Amino acid sequence: GHGTYMDESALTASVSGVVEQVNKLISVKPIKTRYNGEIGDVVVGRITEVQQKRWKVDTNSRLDSVLLLSSVNLPGGELRKRSAEDEQMMRNYLQEGDLISAEVQKIFDEGSLSLYTRSLRYGKLSQGVLVKVFPSLVKRRKNHFYNLPCGASVILGNNGFIWISSANTVEGEEGSGGFTQNLEEVSLLPSSGKTLLDSF
Repeated sequence: GHGTYMDESALTASVSGVVEQVNKLISVKPIKTRYNGEIGDVVVGRITEVQQKRWKVDTNSRLDSVLLLSSVNLPGGELRKRSAEDEQMMRNYLQEGDLISAEVQKIFDEGSLSLYTRSLRYGKLSQGVLVKVFPSLVKRRKNHFYNLPCGASVILGNNGFIWISSANTVEGEEGSGGFTQNLEEVSLLPSSGKTLLDSF
């Protein structure tokens, strides 16, 4: 399969990566690749542009992803048709540079992704740290949201963007930007002595 070749009688990897096997087909998925989205993936992204009835989002893929105005929760959780007034207020909801968590709703023909945040677990992220890794290092799981014993909340984006924040954000501070206060209260080592990665 891809990423392999025959060296005399042995199958050898031609790239550094993760081995994938389907029946007798063996391939190696390179570590250093762009994110290729699948429907249902959880992603963390950054707003790059505000357009008519949509936002462009950097999700570490070949093309910018799209978040439609109709695919976001309105403030207060209202369920209604989007109006011209909502379109004018788009920058008040999300603007360039904002970070969001979302789910891949569909994949367009040219390969760009359509995102969806109409769920309470998705939306604008604030007061945390963004860590970037290669997408191949994040496995697809049923759950990508974790609250660690050390008081940290982690979102593992399938696109290699990982969001780490305090699980105990004080009400009223959310959305104000800046850094979480009292950072000394959040330790990367829980009392059990396990490292952060052991908790996954």
